[in-house]
Amino acid sequence: MPYASELNALQQRYGEGLDVHSHGESYLELFQARFVPGGLYLLDEPEAALSPLRQLGFLSLLKEMVAREAQFIIATHSPILMAYPEAEILSFDHAPLKNVRWESLEHVSLTRDFLNNPDSFLHHL
Repeated sequence: MPYASELNALQQRYGEGLDVHSHGESYLELFQARFVPGGLYLLDEPEAALSPLRQLGFLSLLKEMVAREAQFIIATHSPILMAYPEAEILSFDHAPLKNVRWESLEHVSLTRDFLNNPDSFLHHL
């Protein structure tokens, strides 16, 4: 098998059978495997792979990693991820960048309004 050593190295680093898990579970396992205490992580929309329940699990993972001196810069549209306690949320909507409060975010209010009354949005379809 020409790629046996590469496959073995991948399995040793990331474990076997990531393909037997859901996309979100595989993402979380891969993220945990790559974590280094004190690291800096730049993440672009990690919620794309995660259900709301898995996003909560991801927040728990972030908390553990921050306690081990990791830092994160995350581009996200997820109200769940943006709710991370003591997160600094920067708005790129208008120049210059500015700090914004979670409660004032359009993503938060729109999601809340939709969940409180989906028919008011869906009747326009």
